[in-house]
Amino acid sequence: MIRFERVSKRYPNGREALSELSFEVPGGEMLFLTGRSGAGKSTVLKLIALLERASRGEVWVNGQNTAQLAARRIPQFRRGIGVVFQDHRLLRDRPVFDNVALPLVAADISFREIDRRVRAALDQVGLLGRERALPLELSVGEQQRVGIARAIVGKPPLLIADEPTGNLDATLASEVLDLFARFSAVGVTVMIATHDLALVRSSGRRELRLEGGTLAAATAPTTMGAQPATTALAGAASAGSSPPPPPADDRLPRDIATLVNPAVR
Repeated sequence: MIRFERVSKRYPNGREALSELSFEVPGGEMLFLTGRSGAGKSTVLKLIALLERASRGEVWVNGQNTAQLAARRIPQFRRGIGVVFQDHRLLRDRPVFDNVALPLVAADISFREIDRRVRAALDQVGLLGRERALPLELSVGEQQRVGIARAIVGKPPLLIADEPTGNLDATLASEVLDLFARFSAVGVTVMIATHDLALVRSSGRRELRLEGGTLAAATAPTTMGAQPATTALAGAASAGSSPPPPPADDRLPRDIATLVNPAVR
């Protein structure tokens, strides 16, 4: 799914963010990318999403050598990657439905299919029924769940997250990690960049630790990785469960419909 072969990244100012970095991530694995600020974590994610290109070496994602992808093929390539940000990056003046639907609108998906996928994504993160809520009406944890729903709504085989629990308390962080584990359980590859070492160690998942742009250490997964994060941290088997979502309103937001079909008014 992901393979770095002696990858280096040097910026125009001379700073070398990565140096001869090599690692491989098989499909369906959930793992963590750790290291201090400036270690190269964000650079790795940017290279995976083709937000930047490597200076040397090869980056393979979903069976494609990113160095050989022409610019016109990059949008299609990125549709196979879901990205979750620490700061959510939600449109504050648009309801939850619109925020989650954005990748599908950009891909020119039909309105009927958008409605089906958005509701399914919100159901997965426990927010079905909150389609009309504005981001500021949601808690921080709910806003992060909206960001995750937006990342998975296109059904990408790969999900990358940059410090997704950085603004959350331990309980909410564990719940978010449980969501990622559920996606991994159905075959989605998940890579999470984080500073939260306690969360990483409690999860039992593989850890790639970067230092100065190189791979300083790689830990093997443990059997604890099969446990939900809430169980590992809080010791409560029921902590990771969520109450059934409220029933969805059958009426659809008309403003998103106008984005897909201008004839709808």
